[in-house]
Amino acid sequence: MMNRFAATLAGGAALALSATAAFAQSTTVPGEQVGLAAGAPLPEGIYAVDTFTYRRTDQPFSPDTSVNVPFLLWSTPLTPLGGRIEALVAQPTVFAFTRNAAGQGNKDISINVGTLLAGIWAFDLGGHVGVSFLGGVHLNDLDAGRGSLFTGAFAPNPRVPGGLSPVGTPVLPQFSSNTYRFGVAGSYTGDGWDITANLTANIYDSPGRFGGLVGSAIGPLRLSDALNIDLTATKKFGNFEIGPVAYGTYNFDISSFSAAAGNRGRFAIGGLIGYDFKAFTVQAYVARDVVTGATYTNALGRTRDNYSTDGWVRFIIPLYTPPAAAPVVAPLVRKG
Repeated sequence: MMNRFAATLAGGAALALSATAAFAQSTTVPGEQVGLAAGAPLPEGIYAVDTFTYRRTDQPFSPDTSVNVPFLLWSTPLTPLGGRIEALVAQPTVFAFTRNAAGQGNKDISINVGTLLAGIWAFDLGGHVGVSFLGGVHLNDLDAGRGSLFTGAFAPNPRVPGGLSPVGTPVLPQFSSNTYRFGVAGSYTGDGWDITANLTANIYDSPGRFGGLVGSAIGPLRLSDALNIDLTATKKFGNFEIGPVAYGTYNFDISSFSAAAGNRGRFAIGGLIGYDFKAFTVQAYVARDVVTGATYTNALGRTRDNYSTDGWVRFIIPLYTPPAAAPVVAPLVRKG
């Protein structure tokens, strides 16, 4: 019984620590905005978008991770100074799926990310060029998953979460603080092109803290602010869309005391395909790291770069667009 419990404890701690390493980056997932002409103002209406990514690292038996980001965007009729106001609400969720070898405990987890509330101010500069500015906040302090992985060390049944053992926590240290998100994007959308560069900054209240008894045991966490870049250069041929994409993240604080210790960030390159079904649009893209600050030690004790491969799928659904204004009919005048 003790051997089984020890294996469960070790498996849980390994999952938590590996998931932490896999997401030693901004709350905004790099690549999340690839394929969106974020700089161009949207026509007035309400849009639903869901973006899902599945990620696997080169490190053997490290967990696969995924993030689902559904959001609603209201492109309002308000255009102060010529820029359209857009309101956005999103509720992301993070998942981790273990790949432990036989004989080791396996556990899949999901963690709620703080609801994102954001506003966008988007301008059409003419010549199919647009620029937008975003400001928002992930309410991690209010409703994000705490990221604590209980082992049940003091519970009657070790399979039941409980007790005060914080082994392997926090899974996602960046959730110990609200994430203040700021972005600027520029897009060219002429002749079927989507050429977009999108910069996103994530700012934290550092040091961050989790609440409750486990949070007290963990103590304060030093968090690194981060900067993401998402790049798109796709072309539409009829209803089809295809082209290269790239994205990356840069962590500013990689000191030994930071949650991003030793990991400056990553940069990935890939390709996107999409199809416009008129009622909705589907996009899929795959990217592979070409630069990474993540490392792991193999069975021979050698340190290796821990590259990642990401697969993505997105659905874009216009829910409502206002009816077009009826044309004004000129009166027919006859001369007698």
